[in-house]
Amino acid sequence: MKKILTCILALSLCGVASAQQYNDGYVSPTDTAVLQKLAQWQNLKFGLFMHWGPYSEWGVVESWSLCPEDESWTQRKGPYSADYNTYKKAYENLQTTFNPTHFDPEKWVKAAKDAGMKYVVFTTKHHDGFCMFDTKETDYKVTSPKTPFSANPKSNVADEIFKAFRKENFMIGAYFSKPDWHSPYYWWPYFPPKDRNVNYDPAKHPDIWQHFKDYTYNQLQELMTGYGKIDILWMDGGWVRPLNKADSVAAHDMGSKYNQDIDMPKIAQMARAKQPGIIMVDRSVTGPYENYTTPEQQIPDAPINHPWETCMTMGNSWSYVPGDHYKSSQQIVQLLIKIVSRGGNLLMNIGPGPDGDWDPEAYKRLADIGKWIKINGEGIYSSKAIAPYSADNIFFTQSADGNTEYAFVLAKENEVALPSVVSINVGNAKKIKHVSLLGVDKKTKWKQEGEVIEVAIPPVLQSGNGLLYAGVFKIAY
Repeated sequence: MKKILTCILALSLCGVASAQQYNDGYVSPTDTAVLQKLAQWQNLKFGLFMHWGPYSEWGVVESWSLCPEDESWTQRKGPYSADYNTYKKAYENLQTTFNPTHFDPEKWVKAAKDAGMKYVVFTTKHHDGFCMFDTKETDYKVTSPKTPFSANPKSNVADEIFKAFRKENFMIGAYFSKPDWHSPYYWWPYFPPKDRNVNYDPAKHPDIWQHFKDYTYNQLQELMTGYGKIDILWMDGGWVRPLNKADSVAAHDMGSKYNQDIDMPKIAQMARAKQPGIIMVDRSVTGPYENYTTPEQQIPDAPINHPWETCMTMGNSWSYVPGDHYKSSQQIVQLLIKIVSRGGNLLMNIGPGPDGDWDPEAYKRLADIGKWIKINGEGIYSSKAIAPYSADNIFFTQSADGNTEYAFVLAKENEVALPSVVSINVGNAKKIKHVSLLGVDKKTKWKQEGEVIEVAIPPVLQSGNGLLYAGVFKIAY
């Protein structure tokens, strides 16, 4: 993941991306088990993402300060920043002090479940190559004797997280970075690293590249065989891909001129043999191994014609930063509504700190979201997008059977204030049987004129109604 600082406007909440860029080139899976799991995943709507590693000790961006590119998110900070080699050595030495003794995945599960989250994606390995699982392929891992936390009975962090969330029926996702900036087979010590890409030509040095392919395959095989049921393999680092594809010079590739083919067909065959029906997310590499697309820090401006998920930070950063600014509970709820109204899922990231826990603000946000979702979740889960999708501050979803529509009226402030009459253009003239306001124990009066419903709001419900962030009208046909 790149660190992206996005301007958040009061109602737009995040960047808006053109849906067209995501609608091109999608290849639908043909495996029935994969299609079934995709459909199950699409119904979940709300997931938890976690970026975590020794970099949290410094409170810096995950991995990217090691990348020799002059970008806003790659800038080095701190006493070692003046010299690249000194910095890299100090960064990698964080392994020897990483000891998150407050790590308690059951605490995270409870907070996430209460907030209405239904699946989790955890970073087993980011671009820096540090493994948060007990791999046999490298000693640069959380379970190494070099790492103080290795003495803790919960040191195999990925396994502990997956087991804890699986007990509460979460769908389990393993994030895995295809590039590995610690591996001598990716950044070969013979050359200095030049950018985010492999620092040698794999065509000139096929033996070294084969070592890297084997290394990658073996680590993924470990995750597919030793960590219980895995539902999603979420692979990042889209510049590691075959060069002979039409999309190989996408903007985010940063000019890779080398063929970085790690043999995704072989990886996918192994993963699905070990984990039947697993969803493959070869991120930004259009084709049969990108089973859903992942707009980052953005909401498409219209529905996408295939499965998709917005991945977004709860704060400004993917990884832990002291004093990070967290989005308000209102912003997050309205963000979820907007994404679901376009047919997508929200994967919300929280970065654990060096002590192994979340910032207290994250728990507060999740508690607030949970209170809202308990009242209004029926319009979120298992819902589908329905035209007109939105009109002004009203966003729409429909139930899976198509017999019920939900109109989410977004509040300008935390508390929902309603006018004396709410006009809802449902986009069709089907006869309506009943209209109610979720969370309110009072009958509503309404009338229908063609595609428009006019709901009369009594003075007692116009303000001080106890509703927060968005009021939801349930419209039964």
